[in-house]
Amino acid sequence: MSDKELAGRISVVTGGAMGIGKAIARTFAAAGAHVVVADLALEDGEATVGEIIGDGGSAEFVATDVASRTAWVSLGEHLRREHGGLDVLVSNAGLVNRQSIMGTVEADLRRTVDVNLVGPLLGLQQLAPVMRERGGGSMILISSTSGMMGHLDAGYSATKWGLRGLAKTAAIEFAGWGIRANSVHPGTIPTAAHANAPQGHAEAWRALVPLHRAGTPDEVAQAVLFLASDRSAYVTGTEIVVDGGLTNGGVSTARLHLLDRLSHEPDGARS
Repeated sequence: MSDKELAGRISVVTGGAMGIGKAIARTFAAAGAHVVVADLALEDGEATVGEIIGDGGSAEFVATDVASRTAWVSLGEHLRREHGGLDVLVSNAGLVNRQSIMGTVEADLRRTVDVNLVGPLLGLQQLAPVMRERGGGSMILISSTSGMMGHLDAGYSATKWGLRGLAKTAAIEFAGWGIRANSVHPGTIPTAAHANAPQGHAEAWRALVPLHRAGTPDEVAQAVLFLASDRSAYVTGTEIVVDGGLTNGGVSTARLHLLDRLSHEPDGARS
């Protein structure tokens, strides 16, 4: 495998200024791609681009509101004019909305849906023709383990399930254009987006992970790199789960932890 397996390719990473998106952008640049960091966070986005260029990579920042059709049209025109098209789209931008069904605020829900689901759909709609002009490529939607199993964050979970279905639909609709589409589902990955989670939230989730640790943005980025590269040329319409085994064995792992704890407690300590 070449260290520059994305050499000469044009990529877009939405939400590429921070967190998992930043890790993906840096990984793509290290693999030889030109990276368009599409985000609304100007300062962080330009800092990410500066880091990539400082490491010898190629990148630029384009201010993009993924919930705006106009922004996607503008981005498509920019890609055609400046780069002759697009090879890889990573739709990563998203909002975390921790509201139950009964606690959901309608305005918050609509904003979450606009950013997490409508935005990626607009991106597919506007950039698939741009990608077709380059002979095809890869579209990767960043979902979540919340899009693989039941979850208490109602609106967020619904949008992440939606992304999974959207990727499968795109895989069928765009196959004739030489475009592959897949979704990636990160599990417990500490980022700034989760900084306001309730106390003990991260520890509780890690207790369910068979590998007994949280993942890293770089580990997610490696899965995305695989889907962007020719190594996955026959992979489309599926999902890659990067969760340390959470969705596979979370309940069993929690049970093992409980049994282990009980086995080490004095009889009098149990109620």
